[in-house]
Amino acid sequence: MTLQAANRLTAAETQLIEAYTREIGSLPGDASVLLKRDDLFDGLKRQGLPTRRVESFHYTDLKALLRALPSDQVGAIGQPVAPVVTETKVLSVLQGVAQDVGNLPEGVSVSLYRDLLKSGAAAEALTAHGNDDTVGRINGAFVRDGFSLAVADGAEVAGPIEIQSVHAAGHLHLRFPASFGKGSKATIIERHVGQSDAAALATVVADLTLAEGAEITWIILQGEGNADSHLGQIRADLGPDAKFRLFVINAGGKLVRQEVHVKTSGEGADFTLRGVNLLGGDSHTDVTMTLGHNVPNTTSTEIIRNVVFDKARGVFQGMIRVAPDAQKTDARMACNTLLMSDEAEFSVKPELEIFADDVQCAHGATVTDIQANHLYYLMSRGIPEKTARGLLINGFVAEIVEELEDEALVEALETIITDWLEHHG
Repeated sequence: MTLQAANRLTAAETQLIEAYTREIGSLPGDASVLLKRDDLFDGLKRQGLPTRRVESFHYTDLKALLRALPSDQVGAIGQPVAPVVTETKVLSVLQGVAQDVGNLPEGVSVSLYRDLLKSGAAAEALTAHGNDDTVGRINGAFVRDGFSLAVADGAEVAGPIEIQSVHAAGHLHLRFPASFGKGSKATIIERHVGQSDAAALATVVADLTLAEGAEITWIILQGEGNADSHLGQIRADLGPDAKFRLFVINAGGKLVRQEVHVKTSGEGADFTLRGVNLLGGDSHTDVTMTLGHNVPNTTSTEIIRNVVFDKARGVFQGMIRVAPDAQKTDARMACNTLLMSDEAEFSVKPELEIFADDVQCAHGATVTDIQANHLYYLMSRGIPEKTARGLLINGFVAEIVEELEDEALVEALETIITDWLEHHG
């Protein structure tokens, strides 16, 4: 049923239509880009925001949860924040506008996404991936800016590069396409910071390609404000012997949907996903992953750790598909949750679709509270109950980030996690 036939537009759907009509004249792009935008938005209007009837949104009824669009009238503008790790190259986006790049590490080139839109070079990349790609459709219709990053063949970038998006309120739509050359090595931090009590809507799409032998670590650090909605999507295509490590840390936001879509296109490719979801208040956070093992001799592991307080709700959906030709696939997935309140909820939906017969695939999920004997052990040694609980929770999630080799980065991420737990625990 279309939105027009149903005649039951929600406030957010009405505001999306009004916003597109109002902004289309000012959105960057040549004729080819504008045609793509119109196609994307027409598809969004026909389908509307997804409800739980759409399988991939079964636990995140976006039509009900995204009740209204924030005002695009912004007073204060977000200000830059200190990088996660000192002496890091920062690519800054303030209130949805990418700032001047400045000097870059050797082997790294960066373009402003608004320039790619204006020239038409980004037209094909705006195409949505599938009929239920709501995040891609909203972002492609409204995107104004971002960074396009390329790391040359053989380049080994010393230290992380932080792509930092800071906002005060309103709505902003960004893209971060990135290509990593043969044998390249780099660590990228994609960081989102809200600096206002006023509501914001952010949509972010990152499309990554990893050439043969590339070794890339990408960290999504989401720290939106308590009233903010964040719709994120990262897609990665892994070439032969490419190694892609993705860390997702959600520590903010009222409504969060982070999609991860990965496919292995070359033998020997390896994908690692590590996630930490810190949920409090009445927030709703959804991490949804699809992983395609498409060729033989590829590996993957996914471990998600969740800590849920108050009336918060969380979701992890993980779909692994093993193609008929993808023999010798080794894929393992686990999701572990601590529920710290009787009113907290976390839904887990692990899935395996296996069409090859010589594979090793497994998935598992656990939901529990802090073990009483562990708590008693610490308290019997004079540690106050609240502190003891904090230590146990911290240990539960900290081992995820400890897999990073960069000690400064591990320490910085552990500090972010500890600060959040102290505030909410």
